[in-house]
Amino acid sequence: MSAGFQKAIRRHAPNATIVFDRFHVQRLVSDALDEVRRAQVRYVGLGEKGRAIKHSRFALLKSPWNLTRRDKQKLSELQRTNAQLYRAYLLKETLAQALDYRQPGHARRALEDWLAWASRSKLKPFVTAARTIRKQFDGIVAYFEERLTNGIVEGFNNKLRMIARRAFGFHTPDPLISMLHLCCGGIQLDPPVPTPT
Repeated sequence: MSAGFQKAIRRHAPNATIVFDRFHVQRLVSDALDEVRRAQVRYVGLGEKGRAIKHSRFALLKSPWNLTRRDKQKLSELQRTNAQLYRAYLLKETLAQALDYRQPGHARRALEDWLAWASRSKLKPFVTAARTIRKQFDGIVAYFEERLTNGIVEGFNNKLRMIARRAFGFHTPDPLISMLHLCCGGIQLDPPVPTPT
């Protein structure tokens, strides 16, 4: 969502539709949730309550279908003892549900409802996230219409970085480029490399 990327796209591809995929939008809100959690730890202190909040991080950030029984207990305890943090969790989950909609009209309305709730939530990180989402609203709504994501590119980039890391660095770019072509270029070796038995 960086202004620099958008400026470059508008300059070099003026007719392109800018699409922000759900990963980056959800990441923005997950970071806001974690900021609220850390603020609550600082506010409560490092006693038993503070440790419970501190150790709830992964339960708060997981998707509902990935929650273990212990994670569900932590969330239930938070619902009972820390209304602000639980409200932040509900904001994160509500946005994820809004991003699941298939029809652009329903998704737009759900996102507008979420923006209204986040803006008046009195949780500063979520107010800031809502401001950012409102500013980038057209690009986020374009995701509902186009359903484009850069997950494939991100995965391929991760694979390239792992190849470079596996070699513990190269002295010049040429060996790195050759290794990338060998691993990702679909090159068939003749004779094939023997497989371990």
